[in-house]
Amino acid sequence: MGKNKIKRFRENETFRCLLQPEFDDIFHKDHPLKGCWRTDFFGNDRPVCLELGCGKGEYTVALGRRHPDTNFLGVDIKGARMWRGAKTAAETGMTNVGFLRTRIEFIDSFFAPDEVDEIWITFPDPQLKMQRAKKRLTSAGFLALYAGFLRPDGVIHLKTDSRHLHDYTRAVAEHNGLVIEKTCADIYGTGLADEVLSVKTAYEMHYLSQGVPITYLRFRLDGKKKFSAPDFEPDNAL
Repeated sequence: MGKNKIKRFRENETFRCLLQPEFDDIFHKDHPLKGCWRTDFFGNDRPVCLELGCGKGEYTVALGRRHPDTNFLGVDIKGARMWRGAKTAAETGMTNVGFLRTRIEFIDSFFAPDEVDEIWITFPDPQLKMQRAKKRLTSAGFLALYAGFLRPDGVIHLKTDSRHLHDYTRAVAEHNGLVIEKTCADIYGTGLADEVLSVKTAYEMHYLSQGVPITYLRFRLDGKKKFSAPDFEPDNAL
């Protein structure tokens, strides 16, 4: 392990805004903060928004700056990456931004029913191989996890450079009768990108420099709890 990683891991332990639970604390059990994020972590009663697969936390921090009346929590397993967002939040005194280091497969150990108001999924691994479709963060299995804690009227945002993942997610939503509020295959080419959608992470900048369109999809679960996979796999591989 490189010296920078070791240094970042040590510094992560000093950030109040970063929670790093042990595996034994969440495996087949509820974390103590489940149902108490507003009061015990953020210290307020404002809405809670998750960014799943937050990477360096660029989007989490940007959302927190634009919406001080909402609590934002970035979730990822990569502590060395998450260090950047946590450090920014700590150094600038952002009380409405936090980070949770865990595998998203265990996300239901952390949040109680109706505790989360909104979910952002930004540039996740598209898991292009068909046999890995269940690992996509918008697959039926993951939607079932989110349904356990997302408010019935809460929305899920998917922003990605992968047209494959965009089309797959739309197919999942349509197959399960979910309400699709917005879909766009090129947010910058169509002018859809507003103040929030135009937030650019380093990852996004890389793909934009290569001329790859950035897609967006917004949909609701509307209280649905069970989901199934569509008999569909997009032809494109971007």
